[in-house]
Amino acid sequence: MLDINFIRENTDLVKKAVLDKEIKLDVNELLKLDDRRRELLGKVEDLRAQRNQAAKERNIELGKKVKGELDGLEDELRKVEEKFRELMLLAPNIPAPDAPVGKDAQNNEVIYKWGNKPDFDFEVKDHIELGKNLDILDLEQGAKVSGFRGYYLKNEGAVLHWAILRLAMDRILSHGFSLMVPPTLVHEEVLEGSGHFPFGKENIYQIANPGKLDSGEDIKKPVFLTGTSEPSLLAYFMGKTLSEEDLPVKVAAMTQCYRSEVGDYGKDTRGLYRIHEFTKVEQVVICSADLDESEKLFKEMQEISQKILEDLGIPYQVIATSTGDMGAGKYRMNDIEAWMPGRNKYGETHSNSNLTDWQARRLNIKVRYKNEDIKYVYTLNNTVIASPRILIAILENFQQKDGSIKIPDILIPYTGFSEISSKH
Repeated sequence: MLDINFIRENTDLVKKAVLDKEIKLDVNELLKLDDRRRELLGKVEDLRAQRNQAAKERNIELGKKVKGELDGLEDELRKVEEKFRELMLLAPNIPAPDAPVGKDAQNNEVIYKWGNKPDFDFEVKDHIELGKNLDILDLEQGAKVSGFRGYYLKNEGAVLHWAILRLAMDRILSHGFSLMVPPTLVHEEVLEGSGHFPFGKENIYQIANPGKLDSGEDIKKPVFLTGTSEPSLLAYFMGKTLSEEDLPVKVAAMTQCYRSEVGDYGKDTRGLYRIHEFTKVEQVVICSADLDESEKLFKEMQEISQKILEDLGIPYQVIATSTGDMGAGKYRMNDIEAWMPGRNKYGETHSNSNLTDWQARRLNIKVRYKNEDIKYVYTLNNTVIASPRILIAILENFQQKDGSIKIPDILIPYTGFSEISSKH
């Protein structure tokens, strides 16, 4: 969310952001609604004052007349404010001046590459074939039990999954992040606050039966499954004013994540790349309303993810995400793509975002400075690791000629074994 005064004073800039991010928002309509909202507020406040005066003077006739006018204007004001809020939630953050301008991922730019792609002297297998041959992945039974894109990780595959997550947790703790175990069931205002609503609402699962109250009545407030721990981590601070000395706040969580992937129907339907349920270690930072500080933290967060891939020995590239691909709330967004030999291309494994004060305005998270100034904080989030997608890169990059998998040295203390080999 943007400040309406900022939108008024920077209308052309906001219109450009709407265009560059391909947001369906009429900025002129928003401003006209705000004009009408302000006009109605003034009239309503004036009539309320008249009503109160009539009550003091016990002027029943005037009171009835004022009440009739007031009821009509309050009803109109309520409708105007609802529409105004609906449009304000669509107002995008202004992207960084150096962000690539374009409508989708085709306009993303590679800004860094690391590592050499493995040079195999045998026919490369993808993670699906490797997983089946090694009895560590069962997609067929997963589909029977869970439906399309269901899966089972088994045996050493399950151990490898938890090993990479434990490595990520240890790494994040070593960088001063505090751990949380947040809810994965959240209310609508939480997802609205993080910006996952109204954008991308089709990718979020809603619980059909949210349960009952102590009174026995059905819970009527909608409940949703989170696709990342970012919304619930941020919502812990919702409505709070933090002290300057408390910043930056650095929190992280490892949670199950759920995504319907409706928006990506038909894409990457084979294997573990695009699934409905996975586990992710996410980091969230809340910092001072200072762009330079937020950009410094953005870089630090990304380096954590890059170092994990380097320690694993997985080649990767960093992508500067284009305006049309980054999402409405992002000031800057970089993706990291790991090399996946079975796909013969890089695949996204990490995403790092700086949202400046866009989320904080929606969630009403502020900071009180020592000079008593109060401002909205800046927020950032980054994927530390997500599994099982990262397993695609591990299995495919470290496959051996005999079909076995060599475990990266950094993971051996977590797995307790150095390779996964066929049991036949």
